[in-house]
Amino acid sequence: MIKVKICGITNLADAMLAIDAGADALGFIFVDGTPRFVTPAQAGPIIRALPPLVTAVGVFWGHPGGHVKSVAESCGLGALQFHGDEAPEDLVGYTLPVIKTLKIADASDLERMGAYTVAAFLLDSRERWSEGEVRRPIQWTLARAASARGRIILSAGLTPDNVAEAIAVARPYGVDVNSGVEAAPGRKDPVKLRDFIAAAKQA
Repeated sequence: MIKVKICGITNLADAMLAIDAGADALGFIFVDGTPRFVTPAQAGPIIRALPPLVTAVGVFWGHPGGHVKSVAESCGLGALQFHGDEAPEDLVGYTLPVIKTLKIADASDLERMGAYTVAAFLLDSRERWSEGEVRRPIQWTLARAASARGRIILSAGLTPDNVAEAIAVARPYGVDVNSGVEAAPGRKDPVKLRDFIAAAKQA
């Protein structure tokens, strides 16, 4: 069954809402200056309250390895997602599973996959992070082509209305959503969240 990651978690209520709706993983963004930024002090208590078998994923962007490891240990993260321009050699030496974000515009962007040894690739658009609006999807056919090269998590522009079609076309390992299930940046909409996860799991 498809795996669902709900990203941009900033509070315990949204975390529990996502879990109750069937989320497999929650994303915590440790990137200062972004709309859904959380500090380790804010994220740690939320993560420690999560039930077993739910993965807390820390999102990082250009952070030194020592900082990433310190945050992972202090918060109890279960996986690491790197969203910047990290080179393949920057992502070695971690004991937790690593997800590398690739920002996709066309097929040439998939050529970079072969250089990385990671647990999964998250395919995102090249647009800046959302300030609340839903972003445009990437080409789902590109995501399907990428699945031959590694485990794919599909992101960018997914909503309750299009996630089932996206899964049917792209056939990813998992899907990732942030602004597509929000009421406001950093605050999830309960109806959108439940509808998204139900649509994804039934696809």
